[in-house]
Amino acid sequence: MKTHRTDNPAGTEKPGAPYDNQTDNYQQDHYQLFFNHQFNDHLSFNTAAFLTRGRGYYEEYKSKQALADYGLNAIQIGDSTITAADLVRQRWLDNYFYGNVTSIQYKKGNDQLTVGGGYTRYDGKHFGLIVWSQTDIPKDYKYYNYDARKTDGNFYVKYQHKWNAHVETFADLQYRNVKHIIHGFEGNPDININQAYNFINPKLGVSYTCKSWQAYLSYSLGNKEPNRDDFQAGVNEQPKQETLHDFEAGIEKKNSRYNFGATVYYMLYKNQLVLTGKINDVGSYTRTNIPNSYRLGIELQGKVIIADWISASANLTISENKILKFKEYIDDYDNGGQKVNNYSKSDISFSPGVIGGAAINITPLKNFDIVLQGKYVSRQYLDNTSNKARSLNPYYVQDARISYALKNAGIKEIDFILAVNNIFNKKYEPNGYTYSYYSGGSLATENYYYPMAGTNFMFGVNIKL
Repeated sequence: MKTHRTDNPAGTEKPGAPYDNQTDNYQQDHYQLFFNHQFNDHLSFNTAAFLTRGRGYYEEYKSKQALADYGLNAIQIGDSTITAADLVRQRWLDNYFYGNVTSIQYKKGNDQLTVGGGYTRYDGKHFGLIVWSQTDIPKDYKYYNYDARKTDGNFYVKYQHKWNAHVETFADLQYRNVKHIIHGFEGNPDININQAYNFINPKLGVSYTCKSWQAYLSYSLGNKEPNRDDFQAGVNEQPKQETLHDFEAGIEKKNSRYNFGATVYYMLYKNQLVLTGKINDVGSYTRTNIPNSYRLGIELQGKVIIADWISASANLTISENKILKFKEYIDDYDNGGQKVNNYSKSDISFSPGVIGGAAINITPLKNFDIVLQGKYVSRQYLDNTSNKARSLNPYYVQDARISYALKNAGIKEIDFILAVNNIFNKKYEPNGYTYSYYSGGSLATENYYYPMAGTNFMFGVNIKL
């Protein structure tokens, strides 16, 4: 980190110079159709259909790969038996994602009713090719080929009612049906998943307004299905759905010169899926359901218009993000298997306790804007053990943005934008991962980081016709 901050290990498994085609190639094409219609002053209709076509692969050089891991037999050359070889492989995605969303909205007097729903489907092919090898492996040999399909349908009703000049209530109710159909994984081809989920997700809330003050209280229940990779856990250890109970209360004061507000939230999770270090049937690390965890915090925000040409805003979130009971699994290379460590009230990974931001907006001239924006993120842990040795350091980053709007130039408007990020060239890492194991009678921990760029800039032109 100190001497080779921009070092990239991609392709370095190749002896000598790194493999020069260690690339990621993926393309998405988006097709969208929207239709909106206002029947009268009270009734409106909206619908949208879409298709997202995605395909691509990443290519990598792999050294000394066991042929058996690719479904290949050992190769006999004279008196020698070849069981491993260097190769170049591609891992492909070839998918279609398509669907429709529709809603009807009715407004009259103090009532507003929305009825809607949608349906989406994902058809994905996941396969791998060997495009080159040291040994006699057929070119473009397909060493795995697994299809997956996911359907997601939902229907909801949302009702808002204004009781008087001060009190308004709302209620949402959503039914959602999700289905995963998966035919095997790489390294675990015998897992076939046909799993359906039926979720009822309600939300209730009330708001109170008096002059320049507004307060609200809400509760919502949300359910989420496991991701595709979570099902790779093994036949006897399939993941459960995640459930979230979200309680929120907020207050805000707003007028023409300033506003400020605070929101308190408590998010109670049941069966949250997290990485624990535990390996599945084929030795891969997978997420595991944690029975009880929570997030408790307060969000503060405010803005003040100091003068017609300058304003300032800020936000601050302080939170506690905990897993009540957590089991960590660590590979034991000395004795085989894994060792287990137990924790109580440990921090949820990648959940900083403090996040803050501040911005100053300056308009020294007509159509000319300057924005100075800063962001602070406190310490984050790379796993769920609250171990400082496996964490990301806190950081503060300062950005600036300058824009000028040119009008009456024969077209509606031309905006010139210059953004300078990380003005002070802060060396920071917002993401990473960690791996621990026992070897030689002691615990070894390896941390990996994703360093962000130093000072960098972007220039853009927006043309409005």
